[in-house]
Amino acid sequence: MHKVLIVDDDPVQCRLASEVVERAGFAPYVAHSGVEAMTLLREVPGIAAMLLDLVMPDMDGMAVLEALRREDYAIPVIVMTAQSSLDTVVSAMRLGATDFFVKPVAPERITVSLRNALKLGTLETTLQAERARKSGTFTFSHIISKSPAMARPLALGRKAAGSTIPVLIEGESGVGKELLARAIQGTGERAGKPFVAVNCGAIPANLVESILFGHIKGAFTGAVADAPGKFREAHNGTLFLDEVGELPPETQVKLLRALQEGEIEPVGAAKPVRVNVRVISATNRRLLNLARDGVFREDLYYRLNVFPIYVPPLRDRMDDVPALVEAFIARFAAEEGRRVSAISPEALELLMAHDWPGNIRQLENAVFRAVVLAETPALQPADFPQILAAHRGADEARIVPPSLFTPAEPVHIDAAVALPRLPDPVPIAIPDRFLDASGNLLPLAEIEKELIAFAISHNAGRMAQVARQLGIGRSTLYRKLREYGLDSDVA
Repeated sequence: MHKVLIVDDDPVQCRLASEVVERAGFAPYVAHSGVEAMTLLREVPGIAAMLLDLVMPDMDGMAVLEALRREDYAIPVIVMTAQSSLDTVVSAMRLGATDFFVKPVAPERITVSLRNALKLGTLETTLQAERARKSGTFTFSHIISKSPAMARPLALGRKAAGSTIPVLIEGESGVGKELLARAIQGTGERAGKPFVAVNCGAIPANLVESILFGHIKGAFTGAVADAPGKFREAHNGTLFLDEVGELPPETQVKLLRALQEGEIEPVGAAKPVRVNVRVISATNRRLLNLARDGVFREDLYYRLNVFPIYVPPLRDRMDDVPALVEAFIARFAAEEGRRVSAISPEALELLMAHDWPGNIRQLENAVFRAVVLAETPALQPADFPQILAAHRGADEARIVPPSLFTPAEPVHIDAAVALPRLPDPVPIAIPDRFLDASGNLLPLAEIEKELIAFAISHNAGRMAQVARQLGIGRSTLYRKLREYGLDSDVA
């Protein structure tokens, strides 16, 4: 429930505004002066909007707007006053007010304005988080979470941010392990430096070493230029190794040396290269189980597992669903140009009852699809056909069974098994046209015979064109045809 701060020195106006705010589904907080309002903002976390009177003793509304800008409070402010002069309106808007009312105000008008302001506030928060993610300044304040289950992972992340200790983030796919890694970097001394993410499970086994550590020109077939590798791209910054348990054994050895010595050996290089990189690893399987089964090196496991952080799945922190859905709606509605601003209580109840095997990633995609499907400003249960079909049957969903992939059941990371490692591709032997079956060179006459036969077939028997392309005269061509017994083929 959103918190709305009402600032007015008139007790009657405060009581009336509180009733309107509460009836609209928000939690009202009251301050009778500007000084009291600023104190409440500092003491009460999560205030989402403010209804502000301009005329107050000691610290008036304009002074409050100036203080909000000075202290960098990015909350929408709706101004209410008995003064209707144009200069007052312009001054308030210049100081950051999002809307302006002249008393008395109709309750419906306040409700609509609050909802619009909160939608803009959510969108602005989402945009700020995206800008911070791209600039390397993403912090824990940008992570959307109110669940007590996330208190410990976030607390551990903040402690890890103040150190260079190796961090291992464990959790199911889609729980936000990369966001936590970005917050650790953006809160620490490497904020604003490169953040390079690598999905170790998505790299072909024969290219892992080159992609991580780089190579020099000519190190192998196809290496036409030097490549720095992900370690050197992340120099002075952070390297995020996602699904680190999928690394091949031979690469694990080199990774262990890079972590211990702070240097890497590019493929084909004559000497190692020093790098200054903080490595944060992540896995959706228990790395301890992989090490016990012999799939992952024990010495590398102990090197990575210095500061483990477990991120719980979404089904264990359902308190986060409403805030996540609100943020996704604001973002996707803006991106797709859809007039969707909220979710109905029935639809939210449906989402809260789902176990979300794909975690936040699945929720995000479900909301994206719902925003595109929606016919009303508030998302309805019918806008989530896959979830509705899973809970109440396909008949009630009123759609053809969806073809999109939906995980059947949640799989905890303790129960997740290692994926079978594919064998390295066996190169296909292509016979050399100049060698016989024993590997010896063919006689020149036989090679010439095959070449002339191919040239005739390639040029559809046009002998003048065959002679021209072979660089010989037509008389020479016909003589060779007789010598090799090919004259009958072109007769």
